[in-house]
Amino acid sequence: MFKPFDHQTKTTDFILSKHKVLITSDPGTGKTRSVIDAYAKLPKDKGRMLVIAPLSILQASWADDIDKFQPDLTYSVAFAKNRLKAFNESASIVLTNHDAVKWLLKNKNMLAGFNTICIDEFTAFKNKDSQRSKAIAKIIEQFDYRIAMSGTPNSNSILDIWHPTLLVDDGERLGHRFYSFRSAVCTSRFNGFANEWVDRDDAEEIVASALLDINIRFSLEECIDMPEQTISTMTTTLPRTIMNQYVDLANDSVLHTNKGTVSAVHAGAKIKKLLQLCTGALYDNEGNVIGVHEDRYNLIMQLIQERAHSLVAFNWKHERDHMVNECEKRGIKYGVIDGSTPAHKRTDVVGKMQAGQLQVVFCHPQSAGHGLTMTTATSIIWASPTYNAEHYQQFNRRIYRAGQTKRTEVIRIAAENTWEPDVYEKLEGKLGRMEELLTILNDLNNIRKTA
Repeated sequence: MFKPFDHQTKTTDFILSKHKVLITSDPGTGKTRSVIDAYAKLPKDKGRMLVIAPLSILQASWADDIDKFQPDLTYSVAFAKNRLKAFNESASIVLTNHDAVKWLLKNKNMLAGFNTICIDEFTAFKNKDSQRSKAIAKIIEQFDYRIAMSGTPNSNSILDIWHPTLLVDDGERLGHRFYSFRSAVCTSRFNGFANEWVDRDDAEEIVASALLDINIRFSLEECIDMPEQTISTMTTTLPRTIMNQYVDLANDSVLHTNKGTVSAVHAGAKIKKLLQLCTGALYDNEGNVIGVHEDRYNLIMQLIQERAHSLVAFNWKHERDHMVNECEKRGIKYGVIDGSTPAHKRTDVVGKMQAGQLQVVFCHPQSAGHGLTMTTATSIIWASPTYNAEHYQQFNRRIYRAGQTKRTEVIRIAAENTWEPDVYEKLEGKLGRMEELLTILNDLNNIRKTA
């Protein structure tokens, strides 16, 4: 009943043969199962396994997969409140979140007996200078088996992959020095404000070739006969008064309303405020919400009511509150997954959606973008755009993954003559470079399999 797919078995065998592995298979291909199966096949004196993953999927993905596929393995889930107790238990696998590495650096004795580490969503450690990246770099050397995985390895730049690779292979393939790697795969150019580093045209080929022997990748479509997914943008028009306010804020960086004043101190802040204005509200300088208009929420609710099961991505708290209130008024069964949703509640919401008991789940893409499966839903609705290509790609894969049997759709809402269409266009540009790397990795993987 629970026999792994062929690509999962190949990934498991690859882990066992290499010891140090990057897994870049698509979201939804079942990477977690492959790692669990590999660990289960190690010798009896294999030591313990540490899994470092997004907080949102410790229980909903990892713990559930262990229970389902390798029920003889024992595990403990280490949250901040029970971390010491969880590590002191005799469980063979400890599941904890990315930021726990800072605690582990201060409590290295807790790592005694561990021999395998799996870093799930390794882009959390792409910034070499972050506290958690520095912390994990100081504890990684104790692990003989090192596994790092992500379906979105370079969502912003080819540079994203350098530090995660260093954690796996100690700098053997992409070098020990970041700036030398950057000079090899990027060029410097002036963007009108400052110098920026841009990926070279051949950057993907350089990196893919270097990683060939430790990387394994399968695209979702080559593993599973997936139904079609369509992506469309639905444009709206801002009311005249709101459009006038949009223009005023764009020109002057200050907006005066009868409820308060909003100011943007630099270009980045201005774009953020303009995007907020498109969604129906703004946050003033004290963090208070200044309500502006609710027109787009009528459209979103119409789309929800026309569909059996949907996921709606929101970026701002006021969006969530508006849509939840509308569901309450209209008697629509809904769930919410965001940073305030505790782990047990998150699991409950996913379970109810999969059972067909919810018509819609409102999700912050950072909180619901990894590991969760909600294939009962067939529609993704973006209430507003995100600049984060990883969050965008990962969230869309919550419904487009193994277990989906119906056609799916992604609907992106954007106000005409605003920054919103431009944000989606920039997202596609970032994703295009990432897809190029993944295609090359996939092609090289296929060549290796036939060699």
